[in-house]
Amino acid sequence: MCGIIGLMLGHWDNEDTPCLAASDLHEALYYLQHRGQDACGIATCATGGRIYQCKGNGLAAQVFENGKRVMSLPGFMGVGHLRYPTAGTSASAEAQPFYVNSPYGLCLSHNGNLVNAPDLRKFLDQKAHRHINDSELMLNIFANELNETGKARVNTDDIFKALSLMCRQCDGAFACTGMVAGYGIFGVRDPHGIRPLVLGSRPSETLPEAKDYMLASEDIALRQLRFTKVQDIQPGQAVFIQKGHEPEFCQVHEPKAQGIDIFEYVYFARPDSIIDGISVYKSRQNMGHKLANKILSTLGKEVIDEIDVVIPIPETATTAAAIVAERLVSQALTKNRYVFRTFIMPGQTARQRSVRRKLSTIEDEFAQRCVLFVDDSLVRGSTSREIITMARESKATKVLFASTAPPVTHPHIYGIDLASSGELIAHNRDRYDVARHIGADELIYQDLQDLVDACAELAPKGPDATKFEVGIFCGKYITEVPPGYFEHLDQVRGKKRKMAVVEEIQVPSETANGGPLKRSSAYVGDGSRSHQAPMAGSNGLSQRGSPTSSASPRAPTSHAPADWPDISLHNVAMDPVIADGDGK
Repeated sequence: MCGIIGLMLGHWDNEDTPCLAASDLHEALYYLQHRGQDACGIATCATGGRIYQCKGNGLAAQVFENGKRVMSLPGFMGVGHLRYPTAGTSASAEAQPFYVNSPYGLCLSHNGNLVNAPDLRKFLDQKAHRHINDSELMLNIFANELNETGKARVNTDDIFKALSLMCRQCDGAFACTGMVAGYGIFGVRDPHGIRPLVLGSRPSETLPEAKDYMLASEDIALRQLRFTKVQDIQPGQAVFIQKGHEPEFCQVHEPKAQGIDIFEYVYFARPDSIIDGISVYKSRQNMGHKLANKILSTLGKEVIDEIDVVIPIPETATTAAAIVAERLVSQALTKNRYVFRTFIMPGQTARQRSVRRKLSTIEDEFAQRCVLFVDDSLVRGSTSREIITMARESKATKVLFASTAPPVTHPHIYGIDLASSGELIAHNRDRYDVARHIGADELIYQDLQDLVDACAELAPKGPDATKFEVGIFCGKYITEVPPGYFEHLDQVRGKKRKMAVVEEIQVPSETANGGPLKRSSAYVGDGSRSHQAPMAGSNGLSQRGSPTSSASPRAPTSHAPADWPDISLHNVAMDPVIADGDGK
């Protein structure tokens, strides 16, 4: 699960306010921060095809220093990314957007996971001669297909053809936003529509009759930035927006059985988002209604009458819990909003030890009471077990637990860190075993069909025509899973897991295409420290400055963005912050 963004401003030759695109992209990152807290980044393109980037590990506020870095990113279009890692490592060198300078200068932000990654990497190594990590697979597949055109300049048809060939090679879940330097931005969604992607438009603020266009994982980012006419990119569909033009759409792959990941509605998405026409908030209300029926039929009226208080585990379960409780809701857990979401923290130990930082009890609401907790799901059980322990410490007499989702019994293979089956608390355990493991007196799960119905009943196409990806609950995935893929996934995930509770967020590092770049520094005439980086080679567009070898770095003559080296070897995240308009 990641957050992706793409933006094209209608006033593409605006020299008065050169960083408007970066400003909007930066703002959009905050509305999608829940989708990834490990790393983030923005890449923008200015007049003449020059690309600028800022990316690194940490939250958006940290990487961009509360917006100060935006002034380092001129341009009229760009792409953004928020990373939630499941494959590869958590190194800042793998922060997105990714970039390749051949052909044409391409950037890509990717949300999802490819199940045929080993085969794709073998192809890129042996035939395309592109040697990269798994995270960069889609960008390099796309770049290779564009390179096959042999053209000095590509057109929209070439872009769509390359995207079509890319989609036919990549199996799994993906939604992508990308940028072709100096030309335009694009978005594409996998043939099943497992990951969401939406497009919106608004009038330009600086050029009459022109329009801005934005792509994002969730429509909340568009609506908050005043984009309207929001539409879902359909499964297998791509959109390309050339500077100064309206969007062009193309069905680059025939749609397959549609199956958006139902966990988008259970947990991932913000409640104020609408995905594929289904309100996340209303779907969670429906989950509450159906869970309430299940609790009543499972426990019986006698046990229900014992319940003194229904307590949602903040925040995702609050909507469903309000329905379950009806008149008994009490916010007896207080959430510290300055702590990471434990579900998407990269290590199990970190998740367990973070629970008490995130949640604290209001003891009067627990003492001598029968408590019913409602949570969105039970994955590893670490949060639930710790919360129940806290309730016991607060002298609760009886603790019941209900989940708006069915038992999670199988790994998630489409970009969510649910790890291996052995780490899932419900794997090979019935509800009684799980209840004992987390310390609850009773445990009630939502039925899978009820969960599906809770969402499908709201679908514009009708419940019969709406399907979802539910493999984590039953082991039947919407795409074919190659032999040995689960072992591959465990191996990759095992390599990247961090053992610290919450690592101290490091200052974003300067990166090149192939990994981290050692920074040198020198003092310039005015006594300030000037950071140096090697000049890049040709990116298929106009080249500023003559190429130099990495052994003889050439320092920029000033801190102004126009004087910086090409993106190929430069990440502005470590440069001095521009405090005012004159670059000093």
